[in-house]
Order: sequence, then structure tokens, then C-alpha cells
Amino acid sequence: MDIREALYTTRAMRRVTAEPIPDDVQARILDAAVRAPSGGNTQGWRFLLVDDPDLKAQLGPMYREALAGLWTGPYAPRLAAAEAAPETPEARQFFRVRDSSQWLADNFEQVPLFLFAFVQNDPTGGSIFPAVWSAQLAARTEGVGSSLTSVLGLAHRDAVMRVLGVPENKGWQMACCVSFGYPTGRWGVAPRVPAHKVAYRNKWGAPVGFEIPEPLWPDAKSSEGDGT
Repeated sequence: MDIREALYTTRAMRRVTAEPIPDDVQARILDAAVRAPSGGNTQGWRFLLVDDPDLKAQLGPMYREALAGLWTGPYAPRLAAAEAAPETPEARQFFRVRDSSQWLADNFEQVPLFLFAFVQNDPTGGSIFPAVWSAQLAARTEGVGSSLTSVLGLAHRDAVMRVLGVPENKGWQMACCVSFGYPTGRWGVAPRVPAHKVAYRNKWGAPVGFEIPEPLWPDAKSSEGDGT
């Protein structure tokens, strides 16, 4: 796969089938993850794969509760605005994200594989998130969809770490959880605010010096999908 296709089409793919992901595919995903840059080459990361039905049955209710807290908490103003003007492009996009996120919560136990990423004594995430992104890009090349979420750790960090048997008092922190599965939707380029509208040069607010009205990957126009 062309690297730009992977970069442009790797986005949140939460709706997946229950089909198991073969061990050799999982191995290639993890091997790509540990090739990511590591600050000081400390490699202070751990990756915990979860596919055990009993563990997913314990984690699923916690994830659903955590997501529900988003709709009634931080995302409540966005939800209210979308419901007040449901026909606007912004509202339709928000509803797509909400429905996709809710599908993952409602079907948590059916998702074939989760990756929990942990980092030791490094709250910045400067090493763990490049590694996780490499895992997601590697999954894309295998036809496996993925979606990163942090709400489970924010709402139920200690409970999750107990369920997963993470050693206490060793400095380990849960960075995120990533779902993996073969997607039911299509791959595609996610709609985004153009880069020149969110980038500056030399000083905050100064023009970046160029405009990018359309995605620069040549095949972007013909690649529309269902992820977020």
C-alpha cells in the first residue's frame, strides 16, 4: 500500500465484525509499534492485547458508563447545538461521530481485539502515541480498522488496571485503548478543516504561507468512507 493512502485513509473505524484477527497480523501490528521513535530509546512502553471474552465482559460496562458521561458532560453543549439545528453539516457530522462511538460502546464485547497501551513514568505521551499510531497504520495495511479512545482510562483507570493485572506502584500509566477489527464500512479520507486554517508560521495567528483547499493525495476525491 502506498504510504500516502495509509496516512490519508487511516481514521476511526469503530464498526467492525466479530471475525478474529489472525496472530500473524497481530504480530505485524505490534512489531510496527515498537519500531516507533522512543525518547532516549528508553522504550518505556507496554502493550496489552485483550481478546478474552471474560475480560471484555468486565470492561464493556465500564466503557459504556464512561461514554455516557461524555454525552452528559464535556460533549453536552455540542450535542445540544446539534439537536437544535440537526440539518446543518456540523450537526450531521457530530451525529455520525456520536452514532459510531455509541456503536462501539454497545458492541464492546463483540470487538475481536483491543490494545491497551501503557507508559512508565512519562505523562507526556511523547513516545507511546507515535507507537500506537504506527500500530494503527500497520493495521490499515492489513485491512484492519482501529479506533483510539481514552475515556475508559479517564473514567475507570484504577478499575481497568486491576482487571488487567497492571502492577501497582511501578509508575505505569494507561495511555489509551485501541479497538481493532475488520470494518463493516468503507475506507476513506476524513473531512477535515484545511491545514492552512489551523496552522501558523513563526508566530501564533500568522499565515502559514500557503493554502490547501483540497487533500493533496491524488486519489482523495474518489475515496470517501464511513469512518471518522
